[in-house]
Amino acid sequence: MTTHPHLRLTTVDAQSSVRIEAHGDLDHDSAGLLLREVTDQLSARPAMTDLHLLCAALGTVDSMGLSALLMIGRRTAAAGVRLHLDDRPAKLDRLLRLTGTLDHLTAPPLTPR
Repeated sequence: MTTHPHLRLTTVDAQSSVRIEAHGDLDHDSAGLLLREVTDQLSARPAMTDLHLLCAALGTVDSMGLSALLMIGRRTAAAGVRLHLDDRPAKLDRLLRLTGTLDHLTAPPLTPR
């Protein structure tokens, strides 16, 4: 488990996938924590096919949090890993729709692994 005063992450790995549960705010102070965890998991598991970010317990997501999600989307796409934003709260869906990033972050990858 990785923690920050604003965000707590719990990572559970399986054979070809990783699930990261995020609890708290994804904001200016904590966005780097999630980005580092995802980057570390991608580096440590080259055979990973799916990365699940469990969002049910996310609180506030500010512009830095959105930026981290977009960077995670780029890094998973580059690695050929499908990103799943699971159990998104309504406020996160609203932010992603408002910024035009929902489809970008939740669409299946263009090229299969």
